[in-house]
Amino acid sequence: MERAVRIIIFSVIFLASQINCQEAILHISNGIIDREYCIVHNHSWTPLSQTLDAALQYPLVNMTSTVLCNSSGVSSDVIKGKALVVMNGDCNVSQKALVAQGLGATTLLIASSKILITPSANDSEYAKIHIPLALMRYRDFLDAQEVLGDNLLVKLYAPPYSKIDPSIAVMLLIAIVTVSLGGYWSGACERDRLNSAVERGGGGGGGGESKADSGELFLYSPLKVVFFVALMCGMLVLMYFFYNILVYIIIAIFCMASASALFSCLDAVMEKIGCGTLRFSIRNWNFSVRSLVLAAFCITIAVIWGVYRNEDRWIWILQDLLGIAFCLNFMKTISLSNFKICVILLSLLLLYDVFFVFITPFFTKNGVSIMVQVALGPDASGERTQGNMVEVPAEPQTPSEKLPVVMRVPRFSAWAQNLCGMQFSILGYGDIIVPGLLVAYCSRFDVWINSSKKIYFVSCCIAYLLGMIVTFAVMLLSGMGQPALLYLVPFTLITSAVVAGCRREMRQFWAGTTYEVLDSSREPLLPEGRTDCSVEGEKC
Repeated sequence: MERAVRIIIFSVIFLASQINCQEAILHISNGIIDREYCIVHNHSWTPLSQTLDAALQYPLVNMTSTVLCNSSGVSSDVIKGKALVVMNGDCNVSQKALVAQGLGATTLLIASSKILITPSANDSEYAKIHIPLALMRYRDFLDAQEVLGDNLLVKLYAPPYSKIDPSIAVMLLIAIVTVSLGGYWSGACERDRLNSAVERGGGGGGGGESKADSGELFLYSPLKVVFFVALMCGMLVLMYFFYNILVYIIIAIFCMASASALFSCLDAVMEKIGCGTLRFSIRNWNFSVRSLVLAAFCITIAVIWGVYRNEDRWIWILQDLLGIAFCLNFMKTISLSNFKICVILLSLLLLYDVFFVFITPFFTKNGVSIMVQVALGPDASGERTQGNMVEVPAEPQTPSEKLPVVMRVPRFSAWAQNLCGMQFSILGYGDIIVPGLLVAYCSRFDVWINSSKKIYFVSCCIAYLLGMIVTFAVMLLSGMGQPALLYLVPFTLITSAVVAGCRREMRQFWAGTTYEVLDSSREPLLPEGRTDCSVEGEKC
């Protein structure tokens, strides 16, 4: 009984999440070969069958030589009981539909060489038209004629797709794996640094040398954090106003930074598994074969992405790979020295995210937030997934440049919509990196207190996962993108604080690392020369 209730509840949720889009599929056949093309219709006006098998098939009559604004010169005997394709223009689509319906046509297709816009009419005309009506690309019709010939049979259908797309699960997996690996890597580096300090017998001073040798950067000053966030705000505003210039600079920087990050990640993996370290010298220059091979591979991947960055069908795989490496390396390189800095940075970035997503639409000309405009590029204002009206280009267009600042996974359930143009689920790098810095701090703190169960790291990762689930749930229920930090920051900060409070370690957790500032008068977390988990007589 309980199992049946669960199945019923799941089925209700699944069916409720099915939505009808304004894009649909035109299936054309000559009896031997089939082709499918994108069409745009108005579901509330002329609903179509949801499956190909349920759709009715009609012979197609080519009347692209006319715009069919009236019935003069057109014989009803040629059209009756058939689908009709005419050209767009001269009169509105409802007038064409009334003429076609009066001549006995069963379906009207309007070919266009311009943008395909959802057909609409006033309320009085909706009730008068009873035949399916859709817009198609004129070049698609010419392609069908060239491939299939003149004796064409057509079906129109509009499969619904679920809001709960499998791409969301893939995106969730990418996010949690990246954050977990980044936090683990940061903790492992901290453990190696402490072990090196013990071997040298340097304690706190040795830790400072290890920090410099490792190339990591510690954020320890609240003023620097405020300056960093202010710099991000200024950069975002500059990107909004000078997008067409700065986008190429950001792309070039991303290629270099992501190649370096991928090299760092792969080199760490090779080092972990003990891959060969063969070296040779040329004129007093020492080279590692492994490093040369890895460098060539990483540069090649970055160059391929840079050259084919606008190929939506497959380049998203390389962008996500480079993005994961970039986020991992960032989390390993930038370290927050204590929980106080974590609270300040994450709180400021939460306000930053909310302001630029929810507040800025009131100030922009097109009503699109600055964050969305910059993340998705100049075409963000014409996003096809927003609202009930869609716009689909009728001719191939030069793709607009987009910033490589998001993870992208194609929507697997939107096959009909992918005929009209690829649709993606996206997640910004900041939604991984910002909470990831806190996860990395928790991982390092586990090392400082010698926690065998990694309680802070594990609990913060779980909090991040729950925050991401809530983010996607709100996005699906509201039907609009969400500033993920609005949910991730409270989840991770509160969870970390509760764990520290329950374990009575908030004072140490708030104070943080021994490497904060060399001239600090504050007592370090671990006394100099000590690496055990005992602090002032308390056991961790």
